[in-house]
Amino acid sequence: MDVIQLLPRLHLLRFPVGQAYLWRDGDELTLIDAGALGSGRPVADAVTALGHAPRDVRRIVLTHFHEDHAGGAGELAALTGAQVLAHERDAPFVRGGLPGPAPRFEEWELPLHAAAAAHLPAGDPVPPAAVTGLSGGEVLDFGGGARVLHVPGHTDGSIALFLPAEGVLFTGDTVAAAPADGTPMPGVFNLDRAQLLDSVRTLAGLEAEVACFGHGDPVVGGAAAALRRAAATA
Repeated sequence: MDVIQLLPRLHLLRFPVGQAYLWRDGDELTLIDAGALGSGRPVADAVTALGHAPRDVRRIVLTHFHEDHAGGAGELAALTGAQVLAHERDAPFVRGGLPGPAPRFEEWELPLHAAAAAHLPAGDPVPPAAVTGLSGGEVLDFGGGARVLHVPGHTDGSIALFLPAEGVLFTGDTVAAAPADGTPMPGVFNLDRAQLLDSVRTLAGLEAEVACFGHGDPVVGGAAAALRRAAATA
């Protein structure tokens, strides 16, 4: 796992598939997404290497239920005692016991998905002991007030987080960076692509300076304009 500082209070945690983000408010940490099965200990070790204790992670906010974002949440919650939050429509799948709906793949997405799946660890994730459901519209107590935005399409319960005071947007998989050149693009492997495109337009209407994606390099500076271009060409 690679740890990359993006801003003085923000680090990117990059896994073999996908990534998570660590936000710092003084001694209190918030993790946005948690990686796949097996990510709990590496994330806790990274927190320690950054000069914090694992218990400083107070909350883990999941942008959606897919394994590469939520598979490590149970492990990490057990190591840190952090509260786990997810949208109420995805929370049952994070809690375990119910399989989430599969994406409706476009033909060109199939080889991409197969390549990504080959890098995911085998086994069943340990679900968190508890998951707090969100509905969208909440303001979470980090980053000067983090707005929860319900942005369905990738999954029914996909969310984004916007920190207006900081100009930072976490898009989850609603938006990604294109592998070829890093240009923001609508996410892939969606449940409802038309709905996803509406959600991309919603995010493009925010005045974000920094956009942090579930896959690909973040945009650090001028993110709102880059997102508007992505929405216009979708």
